[in-house]
Amino acid sequence: MIKIKTYQDLLDVGKNETKRKDFVRALINEHQSTKDYKIAKDAYDYYCHKNVTISQYQKILTTVEGAHIIDNVSSNYKMATNHLYRFITQEVQYLLGNGISWNNAGTEEALGYGKWSIDRQLQDAATKAQWGKVAFGFYDNDHVEVFSYLEFVPLFDELDGSMKAGVRYWQIDESKPLRATLYEIDGFTKYVWDVDENAPKQDEPKRSYKQTVQTTEADGDVIVNEENYPTFPVIPLWGNSEHQSALVGLREQIDCYDLIKSGFANTVDEASIVYWTLQNAGGMDDTDLAKFINQMRDLHATVVDVDGASAQSHTIDVPYEARERLLDRLDKDLYRDAMALDTSQIADGAVTATQIIAAYEPLNSKCDKFEYQVLDFLNGIMAVAGIDDEPTFTRSMITNQTEMITTLLSAGQVLSQDYVARKMLDILGDGDRADEILSEAEQENIDRFTGGISEPAEEQIVEEPVVE
Repeated sequence: MIKIKTYQDLLDVGKNETKRKDFVRALINEHQSTKDYKIAKDAYDYYCHKNVTISQYQKILTTVEGAHIIDNVSSNYKMATNHLYRFITQEVQYLLGNGISWNNAGTEEALGYGKWSIDRQLQDAATKAQWGKVAFGFYDNDHVEVFSYLEFVPLFDELDGSMKAGVRYWQIDESKPLRATLYEIDGFTKYVWDVDENAPKQDEPKRSYKQTVQTTEADGDVIVNEENYPTFPVIPLWGNSEHQSALVGLREQIDCYDLIKSGFANTVDEASIVYWTLQNAGGMDDTDLAKFINQMRDLHATVVDVDGASAQSHTIDVPYEARERLLDRLDKDLYRDAMALDTSQIADGAVTATQIIAAYEPLNSKCDKFEYQVLDFLNGIMAVAGIDDEPTFTRSMITNQTEMITTLLSAGQVLSQDYVARKMLDILGDGDRADEILSEAEQENIDRFTGGISEPAEEQIVEEPVVE
């Protein structure tokens, strides 16, 4: 049984750098041996359209003597569907696709801009948290960097359960050095394990997260100030309240779907073979039969050189109805168990707004729970950055616009004109330009009533000097 290391284990190591480096290497090895790590690794493969189970599937034949041999002759399609990618992408984009809304103008830029945009980084973290059970955001001065569970080992405090240290590691190839960064509350340390033991040491001593560097011609770069963040700058984002991968509970159904679909393709391929039966041809040996098949393949005609012999071709009819029904059932069950939206159920243009809203309800409920995890993550990042704000999200859904607009207009008699106009713009997708559009409409109404003539400026009376 693998013993999970905690923050207290790191404290017990002390300040001896040799022991700390050995602790980090052992921590990485143990992390890669855990059940959660292996699940996350498989889940990432499923997310990348790679079915781990079906890729290892191999047909086996049993001989007359009872021996088992690999079947390398018959069809063996291994088709992987992309259910997990579809479910995760739908959930993340439904909740975060429209970006984060902030109350303060400077918050978004303070948390990242350009390629480090907080909207972009949050979607990346949410995606990794879904397939990996958790992702980690490191606030680095002016932006957030995202680590997956496959590259970061957290160290939780045994007393309060909070994360107070962690190791991010990476290795491009087995022939390349293994690199790791140990993050702690009071700074970070970099370690390197080179494949060549005689290679020069590349470890970097612990340093603070924030440094002020002054450059002069005489001294070059000089650190004039160092400081750390008020709290640990790496924040976990859990994919759900159960702290488990989105693959858990769906893997068996996805495997079943892919295996049946691949088996169906194998059956169809094998059924395309035409086989022959020869009557009254008992005198033909294997060589004669091979010659017969070759002539049929090449000339599409042959002569059966046996008195009274005749040849008859046969094909196989594939029993497809049961498999199609099972695939359809599995697909619907997967959407239901994943609490995802199956757009094929509301693709008909005659679907009412009530039916559309009802179809979205499972996805809404799942995103409601996930939103709490996202808010905890953002609040943790803002605490590190020293920002006080309140993020909100706007979800998008397929709607029956005609029915919603008709309902809104019918309620216009008891609602304010401004409210109706803003809701109408939300339905049409221009809610973010509501103030601008309503201001333009108000100006057009003023021009309509005034004939486009602006109010004249007050007449200024200029007094003439009196000449006596």
